[in-house]
Amino acid sequence: MKFFVLVVMFFLLLNCFATAQTLIRNSCRTVAAKDPNLKYDICVQSLEQDPQSKTATSLSGLVLASTNNAEAKTTNVKGIVETILKNKSYPPGTEPALRTCVKLYDDANGSLNEALMSVKSGDYRSANVHLSAALDAPSTCKDGFKEKHTTSPVTNENNVLFQKIVIPLAFTNML
Repeated sequence: MKFFVLVVMFFLLLNCFATAQTLIRNSCRTVAAKDPNLKYDICVQSLEQDPQSKTATSLSGLVLASTNNAEAKTTNVKGIVETILKNKSYPPGTEPALRTCVKLYDDANGSLNEALMSVKSGDYRSANVHLSAALDAPSTCKDGFKEKHTTSPVTNENNVLFQKIVIPLAFTNML
């Protein structure tokens, strides 16, 4: 009897993960087709690696999970820039741009926190506004280095951050 219960539980969990995976892939496919800034592979990879996304049963669940993901990545990139500043391991003349990036990431985190509150309350229009505001941070940071005719030391992280913010933004447009 116990074995039977364990087998049933196993298949129920397996079905739940398969449903979440289908939701992730279908949702990413839909938004990638509509938004040229969103890359399907990055969307799927980002969500399939996230435990909260794996248990999502709806698009609103994916919005919540991907917004949390974006917030975590913003904090991570900000920490990398702060470490670069602390260690003084940046190209000459780029310190002001790096300091601006830290402020931009702080603002983006604030916007993502607001977006999370909006998502939790079901206010996707407000979430969309806050996600759009957060999306400015990686681009504006990158532009600060272009003005100095140099490349940002966090270019790759910024590109990933941009994608991580585009995902919930695109999802909110579907709700």
